[in-house]
Amino acid sequence: MPGGDMAKPLLGHQNVESDPNLVPAAGSKTIGILGSGDFARSLSMRLVCSGFKVVIGSRNPKRNMSLFPSAAEVTFQADAIKKTDIIFVAIFREHYTTLCDLSDELSGKILVDVSNNAEINHHKESNAEYLASLFPTCTVVKGFNVISAWTLQSGPRDGNKQVFICSDNQEAKRVVAEISHMLGFTPVDMGSLTAAREIENIPLRLLPAWKIPVFLALALFLCFYTYNFIRQVLHPFIRDHKNKFYKIPVEVINTTLPCVAYVMLSLVYLPGVLAAIFQLYYCTKYRRFPDWLDQWLQHRKQIGLLSFFCAALHAAYSFCLPMRRSHRYLLLNEAVKQALEKKENAWIEEEVWRMEIYISFGIMALGLLSLLAITSLPSIANALNWREFSFIQSTLGFVALVISTLHTLTYGWTRAFDENQYKFYLPPTYTLTLLVPCAVILAKVFFRLPCMNQRLRRIRNGWEKGRYVKFTLPRATGEFSSGESSSTV
Repeated sequence: MPGGDMAKPLLGHQNVESDPNLVPAAGSKTIGILGSGDFARSLSMRLVCSGFKVVIGSRNPKRNMSLFPSAAEVTFQADAIKKTDIIFVAIFREHYTTLCDLSDELSGKILVDVSNNAEINHHKESNAEYLASLFPTCTVVKGFNVISAWTLQSGPRDGNKQVFICSDNQEAKRVVAEISHMLGFTPVDMGSLTAAREIENIPLRLLPAWKIPVFLALALFLCFYTYNFIRQVLHPFIRDHKNKFYKIPVEVINTTLPCVAYVMLSLVYLPGVLAAIFQLYYCTKYRRFPDWLDQWLQHRKQIGLLSFFCAALHAAYSFCLPMRRSHRYLLLNEAVKQALEKKENAWIEEEVWRMEIYISFGIMALGLLSLLAITSLPSIANALNWREFSFIQSTLGFVALVISTLHTLTYGWTRAFDENQYKFYLPPTYTLTLLVPCAVILAKVFFRLPCMNQRLRRIRNGWEKGRYVKFTLPRATGEFSSGESSSTV
């Protein structure tokens, strides 16, 4: 790659604008940029560092010359267009018409449109298609709009590496793809220029894959929070006229978070169980899953990360419980009560062991969830082969679910059999959270049985019930017999 190491950020102690070592080599390709904004400045820096000659076209070159690297030439737009065949149009859509006076100079040039809209589908046609309609004698390529000015300056390792490219001209796409590769990015061919509308919408979408998991987590949180509020706050207020509303900010939330984390973790592995049942029922892997199950399978990563997030918050809240003033008052009241009753030892062996085991399981579960969250990051996942990734996400993930179940069971202990725990005839919250995880664990164990595991493995290897291949066996004389036998594929 010409120039310096593109993994090295441009932002540093070195003054890039005046670096004498950034002078392009003789014979380097000349790239033009129309515009003098932040993106144009960052793009010029990256191009110069990659060994290109850069010429910037500006309506006021004297005023804007100090904004660009000294190795880049800043001149008027008409002069810049004449010096190159590849031009990055780094101006807003509203200003495209200002280039109409230069249509003769732009004829036959490759125009790379890097613009974005303020809203999704803001115009009937994409910016690139609009630019192509204004300059029919030019070849328009859409690209670099998903790359921010910060990424251009900081290096591809600090941002998105993919550059989506589309155009109706294959040669123009090849040229722009080669430039993006030399800048340290990964070009992705999206097809014809009609794909520009979709490419321009990509930077405007706010976490599209997270909407359903976030709404699911919020719904679970609201349900469990309301349930815990009724049991921990409303019930003592109505029955015993005790004011427990101080529990709302911390204690009720801390009781709700592990419920959400535990159920969300089970929802990561429930669609896999449903997919296995689907394949066993139809005895094929070639039948398409229902859309809702397909979407569920695609959102497992986000659901798992939200589970880890809730579990981490639960750990933080749990550490803060002894810091509350209410906890100190309750502890003092308990000590005074014990003194009045002349109790010298309040040690309960069973409770001590229960809490020790409960906390130990909780720490192990959080550690495994942390490992699952870290390995789901692309930079870490790309360093693992498929077997390693599958072992961590599938096997260790299932172990995390089992340990979380043990953590929940040791927390509940015998409370499910204590009638005093049923407030307004409502069972303890942890008993509700056990339903889905225990169903998933039992289903996973069932599928691990040799008879079920072998059948499921055969289906996933391509076996289908009722599908046969007909063939004939040759006779000893070399002639084929008329009888047929069947074999299962």
